[in-house]
Amino acid sequence: MAGLSPEKLIERLSRGKAVPAVVLVGTDTYLRELCREKIIEVCVPEGAREWAVARIPAGASEWIEILRRAQTMPMLAPRQVIIVEDAESVEKLGDKSRDEIVESLEAYLDSPAPFTVLVIEAAALDGRLRFSKLLAEKALLVELTIGGESAAALAAQMAKHIGVEIDRDAAAFLAEILNQEPARIRIELEKLAAYVAGRGRVTVADVEALVVAARKNTIWQLADMLASRRRTEALAFLDNLLREGEQPAGLVGALGWMYRKLIEARDLPAHTPGHQAARLLGMRPEAAETAIRNAHRIPKNALLAGLAALAEADSQLKSSNPNPRASLEFLMARLTSSAAS
Repeated sequence: MAGLSPEKLIERLSRGKAVPAVVLVGTDTYLRELCREKIIEVCVPEGAREWAVARIPAGASEWIEILRRAQTMPMLAPRQVIIVEDAESVEKLGDKSRDEIVESLEAYLDSPAPFTVLVIEAAALDGRLRFSKLLAEKALLVELTIGGESAAALAAQMAKHIGVEIDRDAAAFLAEILNQEPARIRIELEKLAAYVAGRGRVTVADVEALVVAARKNTIWQLADMLASRRRTEALAFLDNLLREGEQPAGLVGALGWMYRKLIEARDLPAHTPGHQAARLLGMRPEAAETAIRNAHRIPKNALLAGLAALAEADSQLKSSNPNPRASLEFLMARLTSSAAS
């Protein structure tokens, strides 16, 4: 079956269209829980969930129980949901055990029980293996990722659930610098809710002050290095960041935001006062001053080229087999070259 996004899965389930098996692939815990809860909500009445919802780990011996239970009609409920956890563990088994599981699962999926929905969860699957190919062919595959606009909308929805409002620009900014990862967005929104307590509204300045504060020196120190073409220092600085635990995707997202601010700042006069630049750029005064200073040291075509390089790096980091360090080192080389042009 063709794959769906989490939004499309929820839309489909909301219309009452269930399927015999759904595969949730990805590491984002928020999206996984969201999809899982929606499947259960649509398929099993609340009062019957205690005995019509089961969670079973996908060990070698557990598949007999999983498929036996899938073919057993549930008590006091029209349908049941069986959640199979850590399905990627099947790919680590020996050939004989893995083949036995695939054959049994294939036989079931060829004639699935109409009263059962299998929810198979995996952090990742190897598309070259028969197990993964079977699931892609016979089940509904859902990639636990979300696009930028959808992530911003989800951030706004999360904020409401937490009890705060968030400006549209702030939601988009938050989603961008957190690489559209809902689980991380949720954590940062909870911090922001406490930060704006009494005010009840999250702005771009709040996101910048709280979420970016931990890496503000990272961003603008790199901006200085890129503007002055100090490639060796930029690579050494990058190495330190990775050693300290900075996430490559988050770093690229923060740099992407920085480059957009530099492009905006370059359209302002070079001597624009910090407080005025802060208002125009939606930033804190000290950060706005730094943006103005660095923006006028880099040609605009170099800033645009840098933004394109960051988009490519983001795409590489989201590929099936990324090499984060190599991608970031190549990115630093391109950004220092762009500054030179």
